[in-house]
Amino acid sequence: MKHIKRIRIHYEGNPTLIGLGLLLLVLNIALYFLFPEGVGRIIFWIVLAVSLALYAIVVNFFRCPIRVFEQDSDGLIVAPADGTVVVVEETEEPEVLGDRRRMVSIFMSVTNVHANWVPCTGIVKKVEHHNGNFHKAWLPKASIENERSTIVIETPQGVDVLVRQVAGAVARRIVTYVREGDDCFVDEHLGFIKFGSRVDVYLPLDAEILVERGTKTVGNQTVLARLKTN
Repeated sequence: MKHIKRIRIHYEGNPTLIGLGLLLLVLNIALYFLFPEGVGRIIFWIVLAVSLALYAIVVNFFRCPIRVFEQDSDGLIVAPADGTVVVVEETEEPEVLGDRRRMVSIFMSVTNVHANWVPCTGIVKKVEHHNGNFHKAWLPKASIENERSTIVIETPQGVDVLVRQVAGAVARRIVTYVREGDDCFVDEHLGFIKFGSRVDVYLPLDAEILVERGTKTVGNQTVLARLKTN
């Protein structure tokens, strides 16, 4: 029997989709009765077409594909988000870890899937939310000045991996599902960021980075790095 892929909408989108759907429905019904003929009817068809296109864009934004990482994930760091790698560099992480790290940043445009996945198996040591600005997500200062949620995961090998969800110029809500003390695994959802954003991953300096700037990532599929094992 042929396998049929299911189209799933993330539940984070339910309030937005219901509210927007009702608003557009009322608007178009009102225009239909207010402008029954002539130029007014043309206006109705134009608004209807724009409404359908807008709603389709928002539905597309909240899509949530079902993905399974089919490799052995031990020692691997898997992309937590769809998007484009915009930064691969050695940098200081002063806010939580207080040391130098290899940072890989993934920029998520409004056309990308915005669900976030857990990048590695381990135990969640820390979850912190920081209020902040809403600079454009691809700017370097966004990582430390924008609204953000920081998650530290300790791998079974005792390595701390920091994942940071960063709001962008349009994004106004970051949702993080994991909590301190949780066991977390690849294939699980880490959270969701609404409407344009960025996810940073801070790794040990000896991690083998397997992507470069410009690499297109697929959340829970693309391998970002391999941790050094003793």
